[in-house]
Amino acid sequence: MKKVKIFFDIEREEKWLNEQLTKGFRCTKISSLGVYTFEETDKKHVIRLDYRDRMKKEKHLEYTDMYEDFGWSSIDGSKLVGIRYWQKEADGHDELFSDRESLAKYYQRLMGYSFWLGITMFCIVSMYFFNQDYSLYHDGLWRMEGSLFWKAFIFETPFALLKALPGIMVILFIGSYYRAYKKYELFKEA
Repeated sequence: MKKVKIFFDIEREEKWLNEQLTKGFRCTKISSLGVYTFEETDKKHVIRLDYRDRMKKEKHLEYTDMYEDFGWSSIDGSKLVGIRYWQKEADGHDELFSDRESLAKYYQRLMGYSFWLGITMFCIVSMYFFNQDYSLYHDGLWRMEGSLFWKAFIFETPFALLKALPGIMVILFIGSYYRAYKKYELFKEA
């Protein structure tokens, strides 16, 4: 079974994937376009997500070996994004991070992830606004009348939403950064 879903918050993605596990569907592959491949299972599994910046080959091998030694198996996903998907049968030791320090570092990495994606989207939004011809809708739309106006308005609305998408994403990444910051502050050693 395949499902298509896009997430801007890694914790919501993890929660959704675990909900699929409780329904009896184990994730086997994740594409960078948000296509999740599932298979039915009768065993109880748990999935955890981690965010890591690009790692050198040796460091990545050390990273994966460490989790595999504890029974975790990696799910195929996009390595470009930096999100790592770990899954195993539930055995009571179901957390990737066992202490406050490692949790604080995890949320610090999430803050960096959200920050840079938000800055990228902000730059795109800035380019729109510095363009003097910027308008969500075509200028001629507002001079139309009657049913012609409504047909053109309905036709142009999806394109206007696409133009507004980077601005919406900036807001989503600011929210993601703030949530990660609050959790980082909670787990950070004083």
